[in-house]
Amino acid sequence: MSERGLLHGQVALVTGAGGGIGRGIARRFAEEGAAVALHCRTALASARDTADRIREAGGAAVVLRGDLTDEETCHRVVAEAAEWGGGRLTALVDNAGVQPVQDLAGMTAAQWRAVVDTNLTGVFACTQAAARLMRDQDGGGSVTHIASVEAGIPAPGHAHYGASKAAVVMHARAAAQEYGPWGVRVNTVSPGLIDREGLAEDWPEGVRRWREASAVGRLGRPEDIGDACVFLASRLASWVTGHDLVVDGGATARPTW
Repeated sequence: MSERGLLHGQVALVTGAGGGIGRGIARRFAEEGAAVALHCRTALASARDTADRIREAGGAAVVLRGDLTDEETCHRVVAEAAEWGGGRLTALVDNAGVQPVQDLAGMTAAQWRAVVDTNLTGVFACTQAAARLMRDQDGGGSVTHIASVEAGIPAPGHAHYGASKAAVVMHARAAAQEYGPWGVRVNTVSPGLIDREGLAEDWPEGVRRWREASAVGRLGRPEDIGDACVFLASRLASWVTGHDLVVDGGATARPTW
């Protein structure tokens, strides 16, 4: 890992680091010199594999588990990451989330809450715990929520997901105001469609449409989101807070008529 990286000396927690985007973020943070705590709920093998790869490359990594729909668990995971980091936590990336498909007419309140509790309430609780730690350390810290282009563009069957991500964007803007005096910056990254193994086979028509819509003619990669998160956690973004950084290959820059 680089001793001259943009994040050299930082201690970061990436939630949902067992999934594709989370792994990409964790790898890029480590490549830029950060010590990385990788959180997962069920994807333990994947998170451990990513942590092993980081350590093999000379970086520092640890895996933490927990269900972030529970407030106390959010606070515990943040505290454990800081304890592992020698009492410091300089960056939090709230990536953990779920994206089920369910039409509104058939959606139950329980299905709605399952998405909101993971995608929004977990973000709130983790951020609150991290900000309290960052307030008491030199240099403060940064928090980056992973939102979505669906925060502003509805998709069939994704009303609960889109609503939760729109709320995540507004939470970041409000948190940027309230935590700014503490030295804590809060931003969001809104990805477009990110490629994964088997996606083209599972959703060929959607992949085709996204490639046609993209100004650069391709889907996103987990590392693209990782790059955006690295920037927002780095000194290069020291005057950036309350901002939503859209990373979608220009897909939402197209006219709609």
